[in-house]
Order: sequence, then structure tokens, then C-alpha cells
Amino acid sequence: MSTQGRAAKSASGAAMSKYDVEVEARLKALEAKAAAPAPAAGGDTSELEAKLDKVVGLLKSKFPAVFKDL
Repeated sequence: MSTQGRAAKSASGAAMSKYDVEVEARLKALEAKAAAPAPAAGGDTSELEAKLDKVVGLLKSKFPAVFKDL
């Protein structure tokens, strides 16, 4: 004898098992996360610029002919 899922009903009215309900909840959470806007890039970049300047300086001092245009 087969049993029908009785955990919930889908949007179409079909019975859903507990597993189906759990998967549906996870899917909705992922879709909501994907729809949320990503945080804007920006902010204080001075620390990053300082590190980049240090790297460029090191490259120029070690390989002046190769990195003269940096």
C-alpha cells in the first residue's frame, strides 16, 4: 500500500513529502540570497594602494629594465 506525502501541499495542490518541503525551503532561501543585491565595492582603499605601491617599488628596484613603465 503506498502512502501519499502529507507534509504539505505544493502550489499546484500536489502532496509533498517532508523531504520535498525541506528541499523547497532550501531552494527558496538560495533564490532569496541570489536576488539580494551584492554589497557595493568601495570604501577606504588607501591601505590597499599603499601595499600596491610597495610591491611596485620592490619590483622596480629588483627588475628596473622590466618594470620601468609601472
